[in-house]
Amino acid sequence: MCTEPSAFGSRMIFLENSLPHAERVLSDIDQVDSLPQPNVKTDGLLPFMISRLRNNQQAIIEADHQVRFAIARGPLNIASFLMGTTEFMMALAMNPESSHKLLGKITDFVCDWLSWQKECFPSIDGVLILDDIIGFVGEMEFEEFVLPYFRRIFSITGAKARFLHNDAEGIITAGNLSKMGVNMFNFSFNHSMGEIRQLAGPEVVLVGNIPARDVLAAGTPDQVEASVMKAFGETNDRRRIIWSAGGGMPPDVKDENIRAFIGAVRKYSK
Repeated sequence: MCTEPSAFGSRMIFLENSLPHAERVLSDIDQVDSLPQPNVKTDGLLPFMISRLRNNQQAIIEADHQVRFAIARGPLNIASFLMGTTEFMMALAMNPESSHKLLGKITDFVCDWLSWQKECFPSIDGVLILDDIIGFVGEMEFEEFVLPYFRRIFSITGAKARFLHNDAEGIITAGNLSKMGVNMFNFSFNHSMGEIRQLAGPEVVLVGNIPARDVLAAGTPDQVEASVMKAFGETNDRRRIIWSAGGGMPPDVKDENIRAFIGAVRKYSK
């Protein structure tokens, strides 16, 4: 999550007992004109990320894998790092003109970054965008501040797999996936499989939605199986579902819980 903000000059803070975070570079939305347009080939942690993949590419291929996805945080997520979540949400309401300017600049950067990843690794045929901040806005704001930017981002590489992660409030997002150009969606465990399937439509691949922290990380194997059984019971249409966490895989998940999850998916898939 520090990768994209670092390209805009954000200082990376690495703490011993918590996740690293990006320091703000904007104290006010009106400073957007002073924000540099990053060079994705040279700026911040981006060259490190590309080099890391290049250095390990042969080992990846020898393990019978490929680099398949270009990955980036979404424009609202990056904006929240650059100026703070509360400050950015206030700017959307109080200064939409400058907010659009910021989102446009970040979207240009994201498109450049995805395209550069694709150029470096031609095996890429998927895009993964992670943006929880899109779950913080209402329908009107989603139409104005989310749709136009995400449509452009998901079309930029021509990728077959267009994967969106939003494990904040996801009802509005799910109903707009086709307009965004998304065909794969990872969402919050607070939404049922059936509810999201109805909103997303039959063609979208759903990824989820077992509680990541409270069940996969902190639960017992029996609780993991019960959660998988609950998710299976939420929909009769189990096509185009990748059973997974309703959010990212958290730290410190025990092997026994992962094995319980895999075993339960196999059990209830029969």
